[in-house]
Amino acid sequence: MQSIHHPLFAAVYELLSRWGGEWEKALRAEVVGAAWGRVLEVGAGTGLNFACYDPSRVEFVEAVEPDPAMLRYARRRREEAAVPVRLHQARVEELPFADESFDSAVATLVFCSVEEPARGFAELRRLLKPTGSLLLLEHVRAASPCMAQLQDLLTPLARRCAGNCHWNRPTLTTLAGAGLRIVSRREVGGGLLPLVAVRAIRE
Repeated sequence: MQSIHHPLFAAVYELLSRWGGEWEKALRAEVVGAAWGRVLEVGAGTGLNFACYDPSRVEFVEAVEPDPAMLRYARRRREEAAVPVRLHQARVEELPFADESFDSAVATLVFCSVEEPARGFAELRRLLKPTGSLLLLEHVRAASPCMAQLQDLLTPLARRCAGNCHWNRPTLTTLAGAGLRIVSRREVGGGLLPLVAVRAIRE
């Protein structure tokens, strides 16, 4: 795999996050706030989720991010967390943890840019305890054929400008193929970038 290092995108993402809308903050709080026990967060990015963990529910967070440019911002935000957060530079496809180590896994707006998403979901399944849950917030392929076609056209540009972001991925199909089962799903908006909030468990 090629190394992941997008310093310009990381800087722009960090700048835009400071102007982020209340709807995005509320979605992050909803998804991350459901985490409990020993938590794995993949694609931690600039650490926007760290302040959302509930110290009455979470023991600690192992936060993984492959891009050193993103990690630079995440180290600062770790200080805002009310729970212990340990940072690791690693890809979701190759995670340095033992089988069945975590009660919760969190991924928010991550799998659009993962190089091998099926392999990444398989790793999360490996690391979740039998009673554990994956908490996912992701934009997915549009249900409308016209919108999906437009996503296909725009994805090469998005990959180049936004850290390998794919607008057109059937992420929930990939998740199911990795041995995870969706137990709750909430669709948030539609159009060109439909979002879903999902809780999934091991099959």
